[in-house]
Amino acid sequence: MDRPRILVVGAGFAGVGCVRRLERGLSPGEADITLVTPFAYQLYLPLLPQVASGVLTPQSIAVSLRRSSRYRTRIIPGGAIGVDLKAKVCVVRTITGELVNERYDYLVLAPGSVTRTFDIPGLTDHAIGMKTLSEAAYVRDHVIAQLDLADASDDPAERASRLQFVVVGGGYAGTETAACLQLLTRNAVKRYPRLDPKLIKWHLIDIAPKLMPELGDKLGASAQEVLRKRGVEISLGVSIEKAGPEEVTFTDGRVIPTRTLIWTAGVAASPLIGTLGAETVRGRLAVTPEMSLPGHDGVFALGDAAAVPDLAKGEDGAICPPTAQHAMRQGKVVADNVIATLRGLPAKPYKHKDMGLVVDLGGTDAVSKPLGIELRGIPAQAVARGYHWSALRTNVAKVRVLTNWTLNAVAGDDFVRTGFQYRRPARMKDFEYTDTYLTPEQVARQVKGD
Repeated sequence: MDRPRILVVGAGFAGVGCVRRLERGLSPGEADITLVTPFAYQLYLPLLPQVASGVLTPQSIAVSLRRSSRYRTRIIPGGAIGVDLKAKVCVVRTITGELVNERYDYLVLAPGSVTRTFDIPGLTDHAIGMKTLSEAAYVRDHVIAQLDLADASDDPAERASRLQFVVVGGGYAGTETAACLQLLTRNAVKRYPRLDPKLIKWHLIDIAPKLMPELGDKLGASAQEVLRKRGVEISLGVSIEKAGPEEVTFTDGRVIPTRTLIWTAGVAASPLIGTLGAETVRGRLAVTPEMSLPGHDGVFALGDAAAVPDLAKGEDGAICPPTAQHAMRQGKVVADNVIATLRGLPAKPYKHKDMGLVVDLGGTDAVSKPLGIELRGIPAQAVARGYHWSALRTNVAKVRVLTNWTLNAVAGDDFVRTGFQYRRPARMKDFEYTDTYLTPEQVARQVKGD
């Protein structure tokens, strides 16, 4: 008899955690494991702002999936763009554009999330996100390019627009991005004697009334105070009304001349979820506490794309937040449940109490709340970096990150512009491929064509 086929979609914290657990828990002849991912690496997403600011190199947080010869999972280089649950087929678009129908007996959906956008004029044409390694590398090049171009220009209006930067989103990603990049420009401007440092302005805006409300009032206020002392202008209860190539209009009427709009206002489940025709909760796939899809044997979903019940909270309707610590742990539980289902054993529900939150503001500044304990400054920075360092999956990645941190602390920033995506349009969909997914009808036609 043919071996059961286990198909895992997504190589984030959830998908890679699941695959590695499956490889350890299953004998080589017990099942075939396949992973669908456009890139053969696991991205440590929480450290992207430090890549954008140049503190870390891109390779240090992109952990190769092919480094060890022990791993036997087959990797398909592409993205899952549709699933036919009845036919048990996943449609994959490979990196060459070819459509492939991949059949499965057990399906693990961990496609993650994409940047959440709204119907704001000009937003998707002129904003850039902070969700992928390519976006972080592009943002770094773009910010340094603005300093170069402003230094070379004699036009005051052009200088003003190139030296103002707008970050939308007062969550962890937006706050850390604004904090780390503001430090980069503050240090870089010392190398530009023709530029007045006072002309460089960073704006952090969010429609919410508080910055990072999950941290609590005190820590949120502490982070806000750190940024304001650095000169970051924080506007709460404000969003974007429209965006253009050289200016952004806020909902309070202000018009900010800028060539840099970074959009980090939340995430949405991968568009792949919309191709299933299954029930969703707040856009995420509705699953049981065991992370199985009701009515479809052998189908599991987890991570950012699934509304996994948060049993640790003990509240009806509570679902796990889309964080790395939940995704890593869910991956292991789903792998155990796939193995249990394959062997005819009962599955176990997922339950994990949140361990706390860490926010790295760059330099010696940070705010952290491990196990409910509020920390600020260097102690918070030690906890934040210690947590990220310990969560890296391989020793090679840990050495690279620690080396980068040490080198940056000793030698300071460098301001090299690599020319990434030079003279090419850079829109969020170009990096996150949000326009490549099929409709349920297109999925059905593709499967029937096979």
